[in-house]
Amino acid sequence: MQTQKVVIVGQGYVGLPVAMRAVAQGYDVVGLDLNQLRVSQLSNGISYVEDVSEAELRTALETGRFHPSSRYEDAQDFDFAVISVPTPLNESIPDLSFIESAGESLAPHVRSESTVILESTTYPGTTEELLVPVLEQGSGLKAGRDFSVGYSPERIDPGNAIWNFQNTPKVVSGVDERSTERVIRFYKSLVDVVVPVKSPREAELTKLLENTFRHVNVALVNELAMFGHQLGVDVWNAIEAAGTKPFGFMKFTPGAGVGGHCLPVDPSYLLWEVRRKLGKGFRFVELANDINDHMPDYVVQRLMIGMNERSKALRGSKILLLGLSYKAGTGDIRESPSMKVMTALKELGADVYALDPFVDEAIWPTTAKRVESTRQVGDIDAAILLVDHPNVDYSGLNEAECYVLDVRNRISGENVEHL
Repeated sequence: MQTQKVVIVGQGYVGLPVAMRAVAQGYDVVGLDLNQLRVSQLSNGISYVEDVSEAELRTALETGRFHPSSRYEDAQDFDFAVISVPTPLNESIPDLSFIESAGESLAPHVRSESTVILESTTYPGTTEELLVPVLEQGSGLKAGRDFSVGYSPERIDPGNAIWNFQNTPKVVSGVDERSTERVIRFYKSLVDVVVPVKSPREAELTKLLENTFRHVNVALVNELAMFGHQLGVDVWNAIEAAGTKPFGFMKFTPGAGVGGHCLPVDPSYLLWEVRRKLGKGFRFVELANDINDHMPDYVVQRLMIGMNERSKALRGSKILLLGLSYKAGTGDIRESPSMKVMTALKELGADVYALDPFVDEAIWPTTAKRVESTRQVGDIDAAILLVDHPNVDYSGLNEAECYVLDVRNRISGENVEHL
C-alpha cells in the first residue's frame, strides 16, 4: 500500500507535534511553514517547541518521511492537509487572513479524494463559510462531493507533562458524512480517543467554550484574591480547602492575568461573533476580560503599596521579576501578563531585572536585565514571583532581605506577601 501524504500547514506549538505524530505513525509528512528560519531549524534538527525534543525531531528526519518546507508546491498530491495557522485578534476583530491565505495556497493542490482539516481556533461557521468557498474556487472541485473538509480544534497545552497530542481526546467533525468519516479515520491513526460531533460549527464552538470556561473561572478567583486581601482572608487557603471537595468544584488559582495564544483571544472570538450575528453582548466574557486585563495593574499597585510600607519609592528601585512567560513550563511570552507588569514598572521609573530560564535569548525583552539565579538578587529592592516555573530554585528569595510579592503562592517568609 502506498504511503499517504500529509501536509501540516504551520509548524508552531500546534502543527509540529501533529507532524511528529504523523511521521511516527507512518505518514509521509510535509511540515509547511512560510517562516524560513523555522524551516531551516527543523531541517537541521533544531526544535523551537518545548513539547518536541530534538531527539524526536531527529528521529523523524532520519525516517526520510518528514520534509520541512516553505513551498506550497511540495503539497502536491496530498491525501490529508491540516491547517494550524495563527488566528490573532486585530483591534478586537478576528484576523482570519492566515486561514484564507493557507486555503488559497492549498486549493490548487486539492484533488479528488483529498481531505482538508482546519485546526486553528476560530468562531462557529469559519470552516463552512470561509474555508470551503476558498478551496472550491481555487480547485474547481466541490466540497463533500469531490473532496472532504473538516474541523478539529487543537487541544495542545504547552509544557503539560501529562496530557499531550496523542492521549488528549480529539474532537472531530466534517462538512458532510463522508468528510466526517475521513477525518475520524485520520485522527484515529494518530490519537487514542476521537470524539465526533455533528458539524464543524459544534466543533468550533467546543474550542471557544473550553477556553471561555477557563477565562471566566480565572477571572473569578482573581477578583476573589483582590477582595480576600482587602478583607484579610487567605484566599489561597480557601481555594485549597475548596479543592478537597470531590464533586461540584474545579480548582482554579489566581495570577497576574492571562496570556498566551488562547485565553486572551479565544473568548473574544465568541464575543465578536455574538455581537456580529445577534447584536448582543456576552456579559460573562466582557466582565472576565475586564478583570483579567487589569490584573497586571493590580500587581503593580500591590508592589507599590508593599514598598511604600517599607519606606521605599518605586522610581529608581531595582525590581526583580521571576517569570516572563505566560505560564509555567514554557518560554512563550505572547500576551504574557508578566510583560505588562514589566512595561508598567519601567514607565514608573523602576530598574527592571528578570529571571526566566525558559525564555530564549532571541525574544528576551530589552527593557529587562537578565538574571540567572535568585542568588544574584544582591541589592534588589523588591521582587515579584509571577510564574512558578518547575525546577527553579526560589530559595534565594526566602533568604533575601528585600520585599517579595508572590503572585503564585509558591514561597513563604517574613519578607513575602501573597496576592
